[in-house]
Amino acid sequence: MVIGAIVLTAIVSMSTTLAVSNSIEGNATAINLAGALRMGAFQLIARSATEDYENGRATSGARINDYERRLEDTAILRSVPGADDHPLARQYRQMLAAWQDELKPALEQHEVGTPITPAMVQAVEDYIQEVDRLVTMLEQRTEARVDLLHLIQIISMVFSVLIVIALFYDLKNRILRPLRKLVAIAGAVGEKDFSRKADLKGADELAQLGQAFDQMTSELALTYYELEAKARQKTEELEVSHQALQVMHSASRDLFANHDLCNGAIPMLQELELLLGIGPIRLFLHDKESAEPVEAITTATDKRPFYCRDHHCNACLVTPEVYDEMPLENNDGRRLLLPIRTPGQLLGTLEVWYPAEKGLSATSRRLLETLTDQLATAIFLERQITEEQQLTLAEERTVIARELHDSLAQSLSYLKMQVTRLRRLNITGDQKPVHDDILDELSTGLNSAYRQLRELLATFRLKLDTPDLATALRKTIDEFSERLGHPVDFEYNLPPQTLSPNEEIHTLQIIREGLANAVKHADATVISVKVLFESPQVRASIRDNGKGLPGGDQPVNHYGLVIMQDRARTLGGKVKVDNRDEGGVEVTLTFVPKSRNLIPTESSPA
Repeated sequence: MVIGAIVLTAIVSMSTTLAVSNSIEGNATAINLAGALRMGAFQLIARSATEDYENGRATSGARINDYERRLEDTAILRSVPGADDHPLARQYRQMLAAWQDELKPALEQHEVGTPITPAMVQAVEDYIQEVDRLVTMLEQRTEARVDLLHLIQIISMVFSVLIVIALFYDLKNRILRPLRKLVAIAGAVGEKDFSRKADLKGADELAQLGQAFDQMTSELALTYYELEAKARQKTEELEVSHQALQVMHSASRDLFANHDLCNGAIPMLQELELLLGIGPIRLFLHDKESAEPVEAITTATDKRPFYCRDHHCNACLVTPEVYDEMPLENNDGRRLLLPIRTPGQLLGTLEVWYPAEKGLSATSRRLLETLTDQLATAIFLERQITEEQQLTLAEERTVIARELHDSLAQSLSYLKMQVTRLRRLNITGDQKPVHDDILDELSTGLNSAYRQLRELLATFRLKLDTPDLATALRKTIDEFSERLGHPVDFEYNLPPQTLSPNEEIHTLQIIREGLANAVKHADATVISVKVLFESPQVRASIRDNGKGLPGGDQPVNHYGLVIMQDRARTLGGKVKVDNRDEGGVEVTLTFVPKSRNLIPTESSPA
């Protein structure tokens, strides 16, 4: 309040001083200009009398006009008040009237070079008297304003002194005495005496500080209980962290030993959810063939996931009522996304949901980050093992193909040449038909064996030199599209790592065989290939709009079909060849993957 009074006094003093100073601004210039008007009037008369007629007549009018402009100078006009009834304004008008009515006409009528007449002298004296009155009034007005400034400064100084006296009195009562009380209370608190109170009344800062001191002494005893409760809470958090680390440690051994991400990770994630009060948790893997991350694991869902490979496993299934109560986006839940990465490579993303009102503690977040490191290691090792298996399988097949080519292929070639030699022998007699039948059977058997051997060699030499089955299939589609002259439609939705390297080889070869039959024998113009995951089985189909099978469905002893059926039996599935009602043939392969990533079980289609 005292400071406000000081500020108000200063503002009033400065504003009034500013207003007064503005009102007299330019008065000194106006006084000087008005004084110069007197000298200018005498100069006009003197030059009119002394100059010769020819030179002076030309400049007399210019001097009169210039002098008239000086009468209306802006500095003089600014010093004259705008009110018509103001004495200074009336005097200025009288001065102008003396100029316009007396002096100016006398100057204009006087002949240059002639002596000054008494009328002109009287006109000049009258005009000078009016100018003197104007100058005197300007000086008086300026001095009055200066006196007003002095008065304002004196009044401001008096008010300032009174305010300072009141300030010292207020400081003593409202600051010094309360401060002494607060210092005494602080000393008592230092000696563990919490009974003293300030009892300060009011709404200022010191009164609030005194109330805070009183409240502090009352609550210090409660602080000990709060600290003890926090210590218990930290202990509980450490115990939860310890249990969570034990769960992750035991689960990591199963992950690294069995390389089963779903079976090894879900129990661990569900235990972590119970310990940390979070969930559900979802794991997404980044696939080269998919622009969006592919879901690989979820700890809770009311419907069987698309990627599920074991329909006898219900580890992640919950009832719709339980699922609706979980902290998801539509149930006031918050989501935390944690990257699963190795140096230089992003493998996936861990999505963690938790209640919004509870939040996620820093300890829980650190545990989840540790979990992502373990998952990253497990996923990286799993992919590395898959690549090593593919390389080992390719090397073994290459060795087998070389051995077959060097041994059995040469033997069959030798036998085919011997059969050809026998055909060239001229065998006559009653045994000729028998010999010809035997040679035909030998030739047919050798040709069949040789074709099967060539197929085996092609199979063993076939390898996935691309990152995955999807890329290999796309290259195959492009190859047969060029051979067909039309694009082959292709649809693929297998989750990552659904098939083992051996299953990928057989699936690729069966599709190639189906495409080859459609291109070579069906005279088709439209061919489509679909490789779909219909949990838990894989369905691959090749459709064409060709001429179909001549003898109806499922031809008997067809060489290509026999090879495809053998491959399907190797996969634990079956191949079916049917004529389509709308024309053409559909070759369908169905099997349940049995790779090391899957739980071996006899699952039925969903």
